[in-house]
Amino acid sequence: MNICVFLSAADLDDRYTGPARDFARLLGKGGHTLVWGGSDVGLMKVVADGVEEAGGRLLGVSVEFLAAKARAGVDEMVVAKDLAERKRLLLEKADAVVVMVGGTGTLDEATEILELKKHGHTEMPVVLLNTAGFYDGLKEQFRRMDDEGFLPRPLTDLVFFAEEPVGALAYLEESLGVE
Repeated sequence: MNICVFLSAADLDDRYTGPARDFARLLGKGGHTLVWGGSDVGLMKVVADGVEEAGGRLLGVSVEFLAAKARAGVDEMVVAKDLAERKRLLLEKADAVVVMVGGTGTLDEATEILELKKHGHTEMPVVLLNTAGFYDGLKEQFRRMDDEGFLPRPLTDLVFFAEEPVGALAYLEESLGVE
């Protein structure tokens, strides 16, 4: 599988890097490809390192103004002209999406894939990895949107909330029939 991971490029503490590293190792051991923002800094570097060390492939999609932070020596690197093109390319190259901890960019990417899914423009599985309860508030907001009729499809059709890395990958593999 080509698994697109939306996540932070910030340097974070172990409560976030540990589970991210665990997910990356599972992804790599499973022979999957990481599709990510291509940066070699912060949490993006942690995940890319983990996938590479476990034997997975790396497919980066950087953007011109961040090209200096792009990881060298990957299996494939594409440089987009802007953030909109980057998001489009990330999703085009993916079979599934995992949203890890992140800031406004990650939130933007997460809501875009959910909006596409809501309108039937993609059916790829989407997992929100709720490391250390990071997305508890967002999860509650999504539930409220669902309960109060703001979503034309059930929330469970749009996103799977995983509390642990192993649950995230298991859901993706099951959704896509990977053994």
